[in-house]
Amino acid sequence: MQHISKLPNVGTTIFSVMSALATKHHAINLSQGFPDFGSDQKLIDLVSKAMNSGYNHYAPMLGNLELREAIAKKFDLLYNTSYHPENEITITAGATQAIFTIITTFIKLNDEVIIFKPAYDSYQPAIELNGGKAVSVQLQAFNNFKVDWNEVKRKINSQTKMIIINTPHNPTGSVFSKEDMLQLENLTRGTNIIVLSDEVYEHMIYDNEKHQSTCLFPDLKLRSFVVASFGKTFHNTGWRIGYCCAPKELMQEFVKVHQFNVFCVHHPTQKGIADYMQEPRHYLELSDFYQEKRNLFLNLIKDSKFKFTPSKGTYFQVLDYSNITNENDVDFAKRLTIESGIASIPLSVFNSDGLDNKVLRFCFAKTDDTLKKATDILNRI
Repeated sequence: MQHISKLPNVGTTIFSVMSALATKHHAINLSQGFPDFGSDQKLIDLVSKAMNSGYNHYAPMLGNLELREAIAKKFDLLYNTSYHPENEITITAGATQAIFTIITTFIKLNDEVIIFKPAYDSYQPAIELNGGKAVSVQLQAFNNFKVDWNEVKRKINSQTKMIIINTPHNPTGSVFSKEDMLQLENLTRGTNIIVLSDEVYEHMIYDNEKHQSTCLFPDLKLRSFVVASFGKTFHNTGWRIGYCCAPKELMQEFVKVHQFNVFCVHHPTQKGIADYMQEPRHYLELSDFYQEKRNLFLNLIKDSKFKFTPSKGTYFQVLDYSNITNENDVDFAKRLTIESGIASIPLSVFNSDGLDNKVLRFCFAKTDDTLKKATDILNRI
């Protein structure tokens, strides 16, 4: 029996490919975005306490109310604006589920969605599965991956239903400035365009930069979903727990889809995180923590043949290898894994038409010991 694929051009993700290669060749894995150190034991104990206290049945569909209240307080503390915990915040099975559900809720056949390349790899398949068309705007590698807003303006038309932004940006480590957000606000004002703002790295931003959340811009906030990740923030990516926030009218539509593909997520984890967030330092100290790791990583490779602009956010650093070889980035990344014992992610797989800028992405969410071993290898290349 012959089946027609709904995603004929999608294979195994580059993350799976590179991690498998790293495992096979016993390489240091700086490819996939996860820490090699554990969560705070206090958080683990709070989740265990929640299990032992009976939080083992369905959570409310939108999520544990204490957790939604903690999220609302966090927005008020950080951005002096908030979302109503009863009808504007939903807990999701990771940020990727939130993104998929938002797209499924609003995108139908022939709708256009603007995405910025290099883009996180879940955006385009989710758009295509729902009959939509991904319209790419390539970030300018020569200009530290800035957005050409004139190009965005040219690509907006009557079919444009959504724009997806990601700041701090994976995979480049760049961030949207206040000016970027004002441009986006101006371009979408008076339209029916929904903005999906992927802000999973909001607590990892460096060099005294300020995270420009869409919720800081009143007109943008009215049309936007903010998506976030506890897995990224609290070093437990395997827990698969995130959330999204949006005005009541948008969230009502989101929940119609959410109830049928997830309904609710792991209750004791929600309760444990709610208790853990009563101390804001658990997320407020994260930028300093990761900036130290970024600085260590870059200081240790400052005399290598790699070129770089320090990452402004996320726990990723892009390195330019054009002084080393003219090889295709996918080939070079694989060769580094097999021959040198260090795994990274090539950026061309996230670009429009496989554009190869001779850069690789490395994850520095690792112990200092891992980073020292990794940089010893990079310095020999």
